[in-house]
Amino acid sequence: MTETSDIPQRRPLARIGAFVAERRGLVRDYLSAISGAGGRLVFSLAYFIALANTLSIAEFGMFATASAAGVMLSRILAFGFISALYRTATIRPNLIGTFTAGFLLLGVLSLPLLAIASYGVYLIFFAGTVPLSVFAAIVFAEALLWRPVEVALIVNNGLGKFGRAALLAILATALRAGGAMLFMLAAQRTLGVWSCYYIGANAASLLIAFAFFYPRQRLRLRLELYLRRLADSIYVAGAEVLFYLQMEFDKLLVLAIGGPHLAGIYAIIMRLVDLTAIPIRTFSMMLVQRMMRAPELLSRLAVKSGIEGGVFLVSTLALAALGIVLHFFPNAMGRNVAEAAPLVALAICVPGLRNLVEYQAELLFARGQTAVRALNLGLLAGLKAVLLTYVLTTIADTPNLVLSLNIVFLLLYLASTLLTYSAMRRPAKAV
Repeated sequence: MTETSDIPQRRPLARIGAFVAERRGLVRDYLSAISGAGGRLVFSLAYFIALANTLSIAEFGMFATASAAGVMLSRILAFGFISALYRTATIRPNLIGTFTAGFLLLGVLSLPLLAIASYGVYLIFFAGTVPLSVFAAIVFAEALLWRPVEVALIVNNGLGKFGRAALLAILATALRAGGAMLFMLAAQRTLGVWSCYYIGANAASLLIAFAFFYPRQRLRLRLELYLRRLADSIYVAGAEVLFYLQMEFDKLLVLAIGGPHLAGIYAIIMRLVDLTAIPIRTFSMMLVQRMMRAPELLSRLAVKSGIEGGVFLVSTLALAALGIVLHFFPNAMGRNVAEAAPLVALAICVPGLRNLVEYQAELLFARGQTAVRALNLGLLAGLKAVLLTYVLTTIADTPNLVLSLNIVFLLLYLASTLLTYSAMRRPAKAV
């Protein structure tokens, strides 16, 4: 017979056991997700080394800039309805088929706007440097081939299937790396030829993603559900375009003001910076999912500052490690990368500050504050344009230009912090 006095002793033990079990599941999910980030990091590095040393520095700069523009423009696809699909996978997975049908319908309807916006961006930034056919091929690969692959990744992550998402991320990045290695063996190694290889690699990723990784649910059109969420999706699409404009505007400005060769040097440095963000994005993705279910997760200052300090430290150490390797072995990543190797360490604070701006934007998305997020990102894009235009037009020396980027990104981070945490004082919106 159980004694009444035993019950209070068992309750704390039960709570401790539940706490440990819950954290064990969280750690397991994070390890599954970070394995995809690790594999993606390896193949992204292989892809970068192969491509950066096959194209000339100027052509690599043109491709990196056109690709960045394509990523930005891809957020127009389906008018941002991908956000509704992600929320559905996270909160109401039984409606994935219904919202996938909505994504396909809105994707078709968004194509004229995507084409018009792409041509406008081409006329403003690329008309004098990149052939229209090449630019169109790169945007097609990013917006209509790679973006749907990201949809499959997003849905799997939303469902908590982090292992499947990790495997797809590795396979898709490996296909891009494989395409770059095949391109190294091509008879002609021009930007135009590479754009065809790029389409092929992304098309193969798309086929694999939807043949083997996308959840099997019947497609059902329910227009009333889509109309209810369309305004929020458009806010998200606008915010995403502004986010990537804010993130990638530097490449566009460097190409427009400094020319293709400087754009190539800059693209090599920023690509190494981008590599530091891969594990950070995995953490942000899982935090966003938790905040969708518990919006007050970051209500304590100690938690906010601890997470931001960790993001900055990990990002900075990652670039410092790359800088040390390239200092002692400048040719470790090929002859073209060696030209930019002495400049990498000068951008030491850029990865951490850049990743923090990206992380803060995700916090507002998690809380459903999509209109405020779009406004904030628009303000940051404008501030970045002003700061970078000033830097590019007043500093002619490349090392000093790279060094000044630390100040530029520090000012952007401070502005982002003020805007983000001011907005987070308001109540979160139901999603």
